[in-house]
Amino acid sequence: MACISAPFHGHSMIFSGRLFERGLAYVGTDYLSHSLWDKYIEYEYSQQEWSRLAMIYTRILENPNQQLDRYFNSFKELAGSRPLSELRTAEEAAAVAAANVEASGGADEVRPDGVEQSTKPVSAGLSEAEELEKYIAIREEMYKKAKEYDSKIIGFETAIRRPYFHVRPLIGAELENWHNYLDFIEQQEDFNKVVKLYERCLIACANYPEYWIRYVLCMEGSGSMDLANNALARATQVFVKRQPEIHLFAARFKEQHGDIPGARAAYQLVHSGISPGLLEAVIKHANMEHRLGNMEDALTLYEQAIATEKGKEQSQTLPMLFVQYSRFSFLVGGDAEKARGILIEALEHVQLSKPLLEALIHLETIQSAPKRIDYLDSLVEKFVVPSPDNPNAASTADREEISSIYLEFLDLFGDATSIKKADDRHAKLFLRHRNTSELKKRSAEDFLASDKAKLNKSYAGVSSSAQSLMGSYPSAQNQWAAGYGLQPQAWQQAPQAQGQQWNPGYGQQAGYAAYGGYVNSYTHQQTPTSAPQSAAAYGTYPSSYPVQQTFPQQSYQPGTAASFAPAQQQAPVQQAYYGTYY
Repeated sequence: MACISAPFHGHSMIFSGRLFERGLAYVGTDYLSHSLWDKYIEYEYSQQEWSRLAMIYTRILENPNQQLDRYFNSFKELAGSRPLSELRTAEEAAAVAAANVEASGGADEVRPDGVEQSTKPVSAGLSEAEELEKYIAIREEMYKKAKEYDSKIIGFETAIRRPYFHVRPLIGAELENWHNYLDFIEQQEDFNKVVKLYERCLIACANYPEYWIRYVLCMEGSGSMDLANNALARATQVFVKRQPEIHLFAARFKEQHGDIPGARAAYQLVHSGISPGLLEAVIKHANMEHRLGNMEDALTLYEQAIATEKGKEQSQTLPMLFVQYSRFSFLVGGDAEKARGILIEALEHVQLSKPLLEALIHLETIQSAPKRIDYLDSLVEKFVVPSPDNPNAASTADREEISSIYLEFLDLFGDATSIKKADDRHAKLFLRHRNTSELKKRSAEDFLASDKAKLNKSYAGVSSSAQSLMGSYPSAQNQWAAGYGLQPQAWQQAPQAQGQQWNPGYGQQAGYAAYGGYVNSYTHQQTPTSAPQSAAAYGTYPSSYPVQQTFPQQSYQPGTAASFAPAQQQAPVQQAYYGTYY
């Protein structure tokens, strides 16, 4: 169609039906698309293209719209002001003519039973008024269906306060509303609407990796891998390219789909540029190499990361790297002596800390060799007893927890003398300020509580129920600072030789169970037969290390949706992993 110049609101602009259609392909079904539809109506009205104008109204009435009532009333005014012949498109007029011919053409036919039909023709068509009434009724039915659907989504739509992109963070209620809206749309079995809503969501939420991750998983679950890969590329290359979470997700996603070089490249990008020294990246990368059978490469990743962190003046990550390297060597390599040596080496390079002491005590617990009680006692003494030589003393809560863990260890493996020494120290440091009610004797039921009850602590702030195809997505703005493995998961503990349950004593702070959840969702991870069975208890790391995030200030232009898979299946949701996005 040739471009026609027409003035709109004092501006001289060139519009054509083709340009309008391009715009409507992107946002024509959006709830707030009335501004564009109004311009299209104004343009066609200026051209006096009544059939095209009527068709535009018909298309509008098919979907919910903030101005749907106004459009329906305007359509009825148009239908009452113009002859029906001017409102019908050429295709509609041809269809009506064919129906009339078919209705009148069989008047003299003979019925199959041999009885001649009446020579009176069947009605050759309805009257003009009846046809107009039918014409309007069809569109009124469309309007009613759209209004019914509108009643289901109006709550979601009115809760969207900022449908455009802005660098300022969105409030929590609006982020939650987007998740709830996506949950609802995914259940409607209309894949076009699902994609359209995700594209709308990612205009306002472009800086939030959780929505990109959810989009990718939704497209993957629907069999639309082209759309999944397209969304992942946009996230990792443009919108959240400086956030490590999206690259860790990309690495796992690529590994699951057989793109091992792509997975390695994603990890390497985090190691070298996005967030060097990020503990989660090292652990996940090493575990992937182990799954691929590259044990030496996995060990090298830990050793290189430790060497790099040693070169820093202050490294928050280094203690946990030692702990995780020790744990990996024991669980995967089955080398208890190497695991112990790694922790002892750590004491030469980092300040004595709660994670290191927890790892040492627990590793000592599950060894069959004689316990090094005197050695552990000297370390615990140094950590829990305040000293002028130790100005960077840990918090009272951390010191009390280590003392409690050590007391449980001694209760199993110590003699009366060592137990008395530790008991007296604990009482002197921590019990004298307790209320009498807090020191009451625990019941036998509490005393015999199982490890499982202690280990199965839920992740704080992460929903355990699957709400939709993607389930719950914790806020990407908060989860990195909230810590890596902050809350323990269940780690199935093999029966130990002692056949005893861990005493839950000294309050819930007794944190042995913290070694619980790191590998819980690694479905491919296997412990070598050479590793002791009791190793399964040697699990996570308890500390958190915040990561600085930056958000790209980019605007978003949606892409044109291609053809979509019609079926969408509910996919099982994995249990929360590291307190992040799995």
